[in-house]
Amino acid sequence: MRNFVTTSLIATSCLMNAAAEEPKKKNVLFLIADDLTFTALSCYENKYGSTPNIDKLASEGVKFTKTYCQYPVCGPSRASFMFGYYPHATKMFGYNNGRKQAGDRPSWSEHFKNNGYTATRVSKIYHMGVPIDIERGHDGPDDERSWSEKFNSQGPEWKAEGDGELVQNNPDGIKPKRGGNVMTIVKADGDDLVHSDGKTAQKASELLREYKKNDKPFFLAVGFVRPHVPFVAPRDYFKNFSYKDIILPPTVNGDWDDIPKPGINYVTSKKAQMTQTQKKKAIAGYYASVSFMDAQVGKVLKTLKDEGLEDDTIVIFTSDHGFHLGEHDFWMKVSVHEESARVPLIIKVPGKKPAVCNSLTELVDLYPTISELCGLPAQENLQGKSVAKMLDYPKHEVRDAAFTVSRHGGAFHFLLRTHKWAYIQYGEDAEKGIELYDMEMDPQQFTSLAKSPRHQHVVEAFKKQLKEKLKEVRDNDL
Repeated sequence: MRNFVTTSLIATSCLMNAAAEEPKKKNVLFLIADDLTFTALSCYENKYGSTPNIDKLASEGVKFTKTYCQYPVCGPSRASFMFGYYPHATKMFGYNNGRKQAGDRPSWSEHFKNNGYTATRVSKIYHMGVPIDIERGHDGPDDERSWSEKFNSQGPEWKAEGDGELVQNNPDGIKPKRGGNVMTIVKADGDDLVHSDGKTAQKASELLREYKKNDKPFFLAVGFVRPHVPFVAPRDYFKNFSYKDIILPPTVNGDWDDIPKPGINYVTSKKAQMTQTQKKKAIAGYYASVSFMDAQVGKVLKTLKDEGLEDDTIVIFTSDHGFHLGEHDFWMKVSVHEESARVPLIIKVPGKKPAVCNSLTELVDLYPTISELCGLPAQENLQGKSVAKMLDYPKHEVRDAAFTVSRHGGAFHFLLRTHKWAYIQYGEDAEKGIELYDMEMDPQQFTSLAKSPRHQHVVEAFKKQLKEKLKEVRDNDL
């Protein structure tokens, strides 16, 4: 009996020691803005200095400078990075969540939930209609399986009390502000908590304090809806953005001459009947919305630090896609040109040094990357690639080209973006046209070289590469 007791005590002691030696799981705080272009952040290239909190995060983590979304529209982009597949794999080009196509395969947050994490959504992670779902406080086409718990953040959006103005399809300025997917500006009365993003920051902070007490690993996904239209924020956020100080993007004569017809964006200055003043007001309103969103990010990050969770939490900040602010006289998203397809990405991992990474990355890489960083088992068949090694070795490369797809004007739009080239093809057989830009010499994409005799070997090489890429993204067993 004595030997049995002794053996049991030794075994129990060994189990306790093993448990004590098991490393603590890292938490995940995923912060995502809506329709945020990299050109609007001071830590990238915006000279207006409107994003001190995101800038601080960038200075503490790894800032990725060449990250591309997989579809420059909210729904398909979010379904893509949440399930780890390209839109062509899931055949998800609309405003669903991708679950039907993915079946029982776990989403990114579900994978964490299945491995002992509390997985929580606050506001928009999968698609959520802005402004309508936000006004109603609805889930949108959310995926319930992805979450242990979920919270919506209702807000008045364009109906907020304050000074409102419609700057799209209103050249004489006599139409009232309105909702929908249009550029309406509202300098709102009241404080941050009147609005969805203010409520989102407050709820996320409450949850962080709660998780601190529970001492259980968490995957907290926090979705901000700004700067998505309408450009709504408390009026104080507009003070630093007078439209009179805004400098419009440079233009060149005949800019559209070498852009195939499907590549002319769905919202242009001409189609939207925007005056020069309205263009400036739209940009100022967008920047004010970004500033408001940045302040909410700051509140969540402050809570993370105040609760002593910073050293145990991986923080990710990004956007679902970019946004045109008058480049080429284009506005909003859908286009696969640089301002619409490229997104900011910052990853801060405790214990890792700050760095700038210029390697090519994609949003679809988030799922495998964060899973690896947290020591979770790898999911088979994911189409994203882990870029975890880049956090220690920023010059490490995992792909030779980033891939983005869109659909507009009767054709699929495909982008292959290498360090030197941006190759855009309209239609699977290029029947709708091609654009080719030397991004080292022409980063603003003013002169397409697609018809240049000297560059036909480059065009042909990209045509072949795209065919192979499309085979690859469709080979997914879904």
